[in-house]
Amino acid sequence: MRIVVHADGETLARRAAEHIAGLIKQSAGPRVALGLAGGSTPKATYEELRWLPVNWDIVDLWLSDERWVAPDHDDSNGAMAAATLADHVEARFFRTRWSRHVRPRDAAAFYEADLRRIIPDGRSDIILLGMGSDGHTASLFPGTEALDEKERWFVANEVPHLDTWRLTATATMIQRAGAVVVLTAGDTKAEMVATAFEGEDGTIPIQLLRQAEGHVVWLVDEAAASMLSETPVERAL
Repeated sequence: MRIVVHADGETLARRAAEHIAGLIKQSAGPRVALGLAGGSTPKATYEELRWLPVNWDIVDLWLSDERWVAPDHDDSNGAMAAATLADHVEARFFRTRWSRHVRPRDAAAFYEADLRRIIPDGRSDIILLGMGSDGHTASLFPGTEALDEKERWFVANEVPHLDTWRLTATATMIQRAGAVVVLTAGDTKAEMVATAFEGEDGTIPIQLLRQAEGHVVWLVDEAAASMLSETPVERAL
């Protein structure tokens, strides 16, 4: 894993957008699968990315995780991604299904079927991830059942301490991606960034990236990198 440190959140969002646009352009396939994350840093990145010259008509956007809320809810990752990126570009955007009459597990199964259609080998070209202050990524929270899933690509995950359900890509799906880009900013993430790189394996969910098959790069700001003591970092120019 590489980690590239940027001066601040604004610079991080701009450079992250440029990096993602570059990955899309470098993709060798006829289509490019790009998994989108929720969160404030990805949101700022999408607002930059939509203005960059990208061949969007070959891009399939999908969600690495989604909250179990209505599709127009303020907490919906899909609604955020649509408003900041998907509604402004020519990419195809695949969202999860939601209904009061559909169970989370069924919605996850429907979405996995969509993913198997657009990514037959299960290897998304690019997946964007964030990280919570507890070390979760996508909606793979500490102590939850989805962390142990080895076969499925996308599942419903009950998160008891939040009294909710989330839909999420599994470690199996994330680890097979061609490129993973982790976007993290702020001093509240500093301890977990240090644990991700320097802590004992298996301490927090995002350490699943240690077993990733593709290229993994963390794009962070100075605050998020402030507790690293042993890990060599690259500083963005």
